[in-house]
Amino acid sequence: MNIISLFSTFKKKQQTLKLPDSLLIRQLKEISKKNDLSLYKNITIYHHAKEYFIPLLILDKKRGIFLFEYKEWSYDDLKNSTVSKASHQDSNAQSIAYEKTHEFIRQKFNELTHKDGVPIYNYLLMQNLNSDEYEHLNSSFRELLPLNKILFNDSDEEQIIQKLNDVPCLKTPILKEADIMGNLLVQYLILSKDKSLNLATSSQIEFIETDLKKLITLNGVASSGKTSSILLKSILEILKNPKLKIIIIEPTRLACDLLKQKLLNIIEYAIIEIDLNSIEIITPLDLLNRHLSKLNKPKLELVLHINEKLMKKSFKAADLIICDDTKILPLEFIDYLIHIQKKSLLILVNADSKRESNFILKDNFKTTKAEVIFKRANQHAKSLQIISTLLEEYESKDILIISDNLSKKKLLDDLDGFVEERVIAVDSSLSLISQDLNGLLLCSYSDIASMNSKIVILMDIEDTSLNQLEYAATLAQKTLFILHEKECQNIKILKEKYE
Repeated sequence: MNIISLFSTFKKKQQTLKLPDSLLIRQLKEISKKNDLSLYKNITIYHHAKEYFIPLLILDKKRGIFLFEYKEWSYDDLKNSTVSKASHQDSNAQSIAYEKTHEFIRQKFNELTHKDGVPIYNYLLMQNLNSDEYEHLNSSFRELLPLNKILFNDSDEEQIIQKLNDVPCLKTPILKEADIMGNLLVQYLILSKDKSLNLATSSQIEFIETDLKKLITLNGVASSGKTSSILLKSILEILKNPKLKIIIIEPTRLACDLLKQKLLNIIEYAIIEIDLNSIEIITPLDLLNRHLSKLNKPKLELVLHINEKLMKKSFKAADLIICDDTKILPLEFIDYLIHIQKKSLLILVNADSKRESNFILKDNFKTTKAEVIFKRANQHAKSLQIISTLLEEYESKDILIISDNLSKKKLLDDLDGFVEERVIAVDSSLSLISQDLNGLLLCSYSDIASMNSKIVILMDIEDTSLNQLEYAATLAQKTLFILHEKECQNIKILKEKYE
């Protein structure tokens, strides 16, 4: 009998095998749901400039990580072979070794957390082999692949659970899944301001992993992580294709800078190598002026205006354009984006309700719902009273007041002598580096993109568009005050929504 290594037996099979949604996999998904296990299918771990594909990973908070390697080997493939351990093992279609996978995961954990992480256990998915056929294989094969580490196409639920539970429990169970999987999967990592980790929700992951199409729309409830989702989507697409050119459009210069800061934080934390020039974050005005410059036309200074010639000329700005907060941008600008991306890719976030949504994020990341308080009074006097009371309990940086420009200026003058804390008039046309946002913030409705605070006070309800009001209302994390001097249609709509 020919004695050969498993490596040479399957030398022709070089490709990475993605896991199909077979009966065995569906069974594993059901078992995971029943037993509070987290299943991740066909995932890639990125670290520095390297990547590593894993067909199936299951996290058991009581035991650690189960790695499953998928093989298409059948009984006919194996019956005439006596196998021995390959000298240079690699986790691919040629071998059954996991040393490289372990080394890769351990290295990532150590660089991020200065610890080894959690125990890792190896399993094999043999979807073209049953347990009876296994018993008829050569003894050397059965020594190399122990029965308790293989899931066959006829394995039942009891057998699978027994094999998974055949490893010791941790002395201290994993408290938070994000502390493990957030460190492994940068494409699913939601990094908070305080550097705490959260994982993308299932609906976010579905969007992040979707294949790019000409036009994709993403909508979602308040605090569902839409902006984080497009950032993670951009990172993943560049990791998969470093030559891709992506532009993310934010409504204001300040919003651009806040998102750039978030992008840098994720890349630095996750220890991945990305050319920052491949993901550009710009305003609508920046994009229009690039097109106008190409046509040798004068640049726009402040107001968005779509010249007729812009709608007639092609313009390849990027392979993929992602437009955030489209609801608060002019419809003519959205039409312009669709025009210039006819032959390229476009993602619209929070698109007009008339446009069909490809993806809807329904999960809210807020642990508690903000309390909404309506106050009918002289809004200027009432705002000063509320601010004075709030400052007895909260820091000034926890308060955001949103009004029209006239009220903003009047409040700035009055608050300078009314409170000891720093009062800052936010100007979203300026960069983040040119203004310190560590104080009590005054914003006009045109400045609020990407802003948020524990306490938000809304003023000038009557003359503000409903889109802007609804967007502003989502910025409150704990309490939202809505001030008004008389009943109006906007107040009626907001009361129907929040009371």
